[in-house]
Amino acid sequence: MKRALPWLAAAVVIALLASGLWRGFKTQQQRQQALAQAEQAKAQAVYQLAASDAITVAPQTLVLSLPISGTVQAVHTAIIKARIAGELQQLQLREGDPVQAGQVVARVDSTESQARLAQAQQQADAARAQQDIQQRQYDNNRALANQGFISATALDSSQSQWQAAQANYQAARSAADVLRKNLSDTVLRSPIQGQVARKWVSNGEKVGPDANVLEIVDLRELELQAQMPAADSLQLRLGQTAQLQVDGSGQTISAQVMRINPQADANSRSVTVYLRIAPPAAGDAAPALRQGLYLQGQLATDQVQTIAVPLAAVRTDKPEPYVQLLSPQGESGASLQVQHQPVVLGPRSQLQGKTWVAIRQGLQAGQRILGGQVGQLREATPVRLAPEAAPAAVASPAS
Repeated sequence: MKRALPWLAAAVVIALLASGLWRGFKTQQQRQQALAQAEQAKAQAVYQLAASDAITVAPQTLVLSLPISGTVQAVHTAIIKARIAGELQQLQLREGDPVQAGQVVARVDSTESQARLAQAQQQADAARAQQDIQQRQYDNNRALANQGFISATALDSSQSQWQAAQANYQAARSAADVLRKNLSDTVLRSPIQGQVARKWVSNGEKVGPDANVLEIVDLRELELQAQMPAADSLQLRLGQTAQLQVDGSGQTISAQVMRINPQADANSRSVTVYLRIAPPAAGDAAPALRQGLYLQGQLATDQVQTIAVPLAAVRTDKPEPYVQLLSPQGESGASLQVQHQPVVLGPRSQLQGKTWVAIRQGLQAGQRILGGQVGQLREATPVRLAPEAAPAAVASPAS
């Protein structure tokens, strides 16, 4: 009897363990069945979508463009420099003041120039008087030579003296003209109409020849100077248009390619392009553009007719980009099912404030896809569109 007790106890323990394992197995099986049923119910759930959630694929006219940025430059600018050395006087203009063409903007002290001109003029007068004396002497000697009172050699000597006096007078006049030009250079005038953009010196300062005094810019004609990469420069053509904006401003500025530098930069290999900024249309407010402002935008280079979809509808959470295609299911094709359709993307373009991308492969005209606002759905998910969405309207904008 005592020998049977351990065996009996072991059998009871084994029975309890087997019962516990069986109950655990049944619980796990029930859980798996419940999860399977939930997954099946979830897979069979039909998503209700609005009409605006479906997009019908259709050919579009995309405007191909290149990013462009650069600085605003005035077409007409001028730097007023001092032509002679001296003390600067009568400079009253400051940055932003308007200037007319030919307006006197400053003067250089002309005391020394006036004195030198007076001296040169007096020397010219003296040379003229000496010329007159030599001319009268020559006339008299020529009359005497005709009567035989003096020799031909004396007449030739008199003629040479008269010619030398003429040359001295002409040299004195030229010297006076040079000093007269120096005197006129003491008056600084603006060669163009515009505004003062920069002021280098002030009244009373000593300036030398070619010293910068004022910079004048004419804001009535502006252009954009942009550097284009070597690859993009191959697509540049005269007459191409661009839509530009000042950083942080919503106002659009139109510009047109007017000049292309025939030589690339030796270091960066970039090409400089110049775009004339179009004046505002009649009745529109002129943009407050200034020289040196930074503009950026898109330069239109070409147009293509291709199948395109909104960029937001293209998903990139897989190795290859794809769209959520609505595939008809059943014989009638009334029910729809989500299919992840891989696509090959092409160039992008802006249409009515949205970014559109060309589809080179993967879609055909007339197919329907889900827009980006729907979010990701699993493949084979049943989808039902609202009754008013059948047939779905083409969501693409006009070209």
